[in-house]
Amino acid sequence: MKSYLSIISLLLLLNGCTSLPSAIRDFPSVNVSYQTVNQDISAYKDVPVRWGGVIIDVENEKDFSRVQVLFYPLNYRGYPKIDKKSEGRFVIESSDFLDPAVYAKDTEITVAGTIKGDIERTIGNKSIPVPLILATSIYLWPKDYRNYYYSVPYYPYYWW
Repeated sequence: MKSYLSIISLLLLLNGCTSLPSAIRDFPSVNVSYQTVNQDISAYKDVPVRWGGVIIDVENEKDFSRVQVLFYPLNYRGYPKIDKKSEGRFVIESSDFLDPAVYAKDTEITVAGTIKGDIERTIGNKSIPVPLILATSIYLWPKDYRNYYYSVPYYPYYWW
């Protein structure tokens, strides 16, 4: 019986280490797909979302920072499924200074916020509108999260 309690305690601890902060996890978001929003961004203004992906670029202005993100759907833990096909781009806007050394290119990110509208981004010689998210909470995933997550053995709830 003692070994069962030890294993259960370990699993709860591991689950706590890999779950999102409550500000992102408990954010009241609408389950709306990126493709749906991207078809008519203005129709989803002020809609709360929880999206994620991989950082492409960071821009810092005097009063705000913007992070351009390559969108990937999130798994049940809120982690971007980077093994899936990306659906496009979006931009996060924050009133906080977001240091490009911390918010580095190719870092996985999850954001909770509201759709503010759209913003033009230039990719090569083409300019496209992408959703602009006003960030309420931002979570940067640790660099080793993906390796750790996939190396921990899966124990279904009925294992004993």
